[in-house]
Amino acid sequence: MAPPSVLSVGNRPVRRAGIVSISMQHLHFISKYRLGQKTFFFLYIGILLLPNLVLFITEPPPVWARFCNVIIPLAVYWLFMTFFRKPGKPLWILLPLLFVDIFQLVLLSLFKGHVIAVDMFLNLLTTNTAEAAELLSNLWPTIAAIFALYLVALFSGIYSLARAENLSTDFLKRQRKYALSTGVAGIILLAVTGLSVPRYRITTGIYPINVGYNIVQAVRREIRVRHYARSSADFRFYALPEHPVDEPEIYVLVIGETSRACNWQLYGYPRQTNPHLSSRTDILCFRDVLTQSNTTHKSVPLLLSSASALHYDRIYREKSLITAFREAGFRTAFFSNQRPNRSFIDFFGQEADRHIFVKESSENPQYNPSDEILLQLLADEIDRRHRKSLIVLHTYGSHFNYGERYPADRAYFRPDNISGTRAGNRKELVNAYDNSIRYTDNLLHRIISLLDRNRAQSAVLYIADHGEDIFDDSRNRFLHSSPGVSYYQLHVPLVLWMSEGYKKAYPSCVEQALANRDKAISTRNVFHTVLSLGGIHTFCREDSLSIVSPCFKETARYYLDDHNRARTLDEIGLTAEDFEQFGRAGIRH
Repeated sequence: MAPPSVLSVGNRPVRRAGIVSISMQHLHFISKYRLGQKTFFFLYIGILLLPNLVLFITEPPPVWARFCNVIIPLAVYWLFMTFFRKPGKPLWILLPLLFVDIFQLVLLSLFKGHVIAVDMFLNLLTTNTAEAAELLSNLWPTIAAIFALYLVALFSGIYSLARAENLSTDFLKRQRKYALSTGVAGIILLAVTGLSVPRYRITTGIYPINVGYNIVQAVRREIRVRHYARSSADFRFYALPEHPVDEPEIYVLVIGETSRACNWQLYGYPRQTNPHLSSRTDILCFRDVLTQSNTTHKSVPLLLSSASALHYDRIYREKSLITAFREAGFRTAFFSNQRPNRSFIDFFGQEADRHIFVKESSENPQYNPSDEILLQLLADEIDRRHRKSLIVLHTYGSHFNYGERYPADRAYFRPDNISGTRAGNRKELVNAYDNSIRYTDNLLHRIISLLDRNRAQSAVLYIADHGEDIFDDSRNRFLHSSPGVSYYQLHVPLVLWMSEGYKKAYPSCVEQALANRDKAISTRNVFHTVLSLGGIHTFCREDSLSIVSPCFKETARYYLDDHNRARTLDEIGLTAEDFEQFGRAGIRH
């Protein structure tokens, strides 16, 4: 018999210092009993149930709903496995589900909770490949680890299929009884949950049923978007100008991207992220502004149209404020530093007399200019000397990857080299993010200065579409577009500038803006405010929603959830951390 330090191969002992000898019989024992079909049977149930187990930890109460999300899928997977003699076969049959599981686990690692939302599926359609590559390049360790886990499971499934061993009929019958008993317990638990949890639905409460439901909703919504040209073809604003027709006017709406108010110096942030705007005495900063959506493909159209969280269906049959200005005799332009994404942003932008998607104009897919290029387009449009102009600038702002949003020589806060998207790198992430805010500050200052030199009556309104999480608290959340929203995604900056000529011509707008700068408003107010600034009369304009109108009234603020339902702030899953931040920022709720 070979000593403990010898490994026997065939009849020849081979020495391996420090390693306990294992005979071929021992290896055969492990293969037969520890990696047998019964082991695979239970292992694959665990693999299939993994997203449910993670969701049990990450999803908010009530606990009954969380147990339902584990017990019912467990019973279904368990029962399904009992119809096959080799566990590897049902695993491969469920391959499409495994891909969904991978997607779900990646998103859970990002957002720390919630199932794959409708908006996430739509984001796949509206996110360009370059933007996706920027994000995925920083998430590859997490993605690789999850893929590796499922690849190992699938390869073991092939091994299970190749083995001569089958599960016995008695074993399968016994497991079927256990699965059915678990299913009965799950049905009872489901009934209790349905009675005790308001608005609980299987279609939204149990994974992967809820993901399937969201896929159906995403397809339906995408079909409606594709039919927009037809559904809005006959829409008219019947817009008329209220201002003198011979007076030169230029109005610029600047749409920020992923810029949260709490990182703006103007909003009390201790860092110098707004050195230019902070030194100006001719701008108004509105402090209590919330977005209606944390996804760009919805939040930007909500800025440009009369659609709102309360009346979102208007988006499918109405046009944007660009058309309203055109009907009133304005020359309109839409310049975007984001790629077209086949959403309402594109449709609204194409309503303009001149529309340019900067990155589409280049054949190089890696073309990634900073937002300064929009300033050049703005200057060119102004030089064309149209008597009446509305110009919309859609910036790339502070969208991740933050370091790509500004030239390297403009980095003020260092280090800003982002080596990975994890909480341990928060210092570098925040530095890069703050640099992007500082770059936006410089851009806005130059836009205002350009208009200030022009004799036309002018106004510039800047607002961000939504904010962003950057590992701000114990939740360790990152990015936006998650089903679960936070203070950091909701609170956005809004800045208004009016030229001296405009102030003299329309002093009431200045007075009302000053009176309303600390009031509770939302992105819902932008459409009506821009129409008021430009003196565009239309049946769609509601002066009670315009922050430069004496008719302005504060209204309840709503958030547009993943299923396009209007929700109050108390209904969207905000936590104590969020409400604490609301208090610090002076946000009323």
